[in-house]
Amino acid sequence: MAVKEMERKITKIGNSLGMTLPQEVIKHANIKQGDEIKFILEKDGSVSFKKQKQLNTEVLNDFDQDFLDGLKDLFDNYDQTLQNLANR
Repeated sequence: MAVKEMERKITKIGNSLGMTLPQEVIKHANIKQGDEIKFILEKDGSVSFKKQKQLNTEVLNDFDQDFLDGLKDLFDNYDQTLQNLANR
């Protein structure tokens, strides 16, 4: 359930459509310019987003690049499934 609702209009930005984020949303989500955002598209048509967590990748230096590419592919394709399994 939403604690607070806000509205924004969709505007044209170059050849794309976009919107600005209210300062309150930026502070609440703890986001800044350059941060990566993950969008979640729900079956009911609703959309939410959250800031992607920054990972310390130094620990991955000892792993083979093919392994890391496969791991990234796994999470790119099955992230929601893995999250659902973890939440059981």
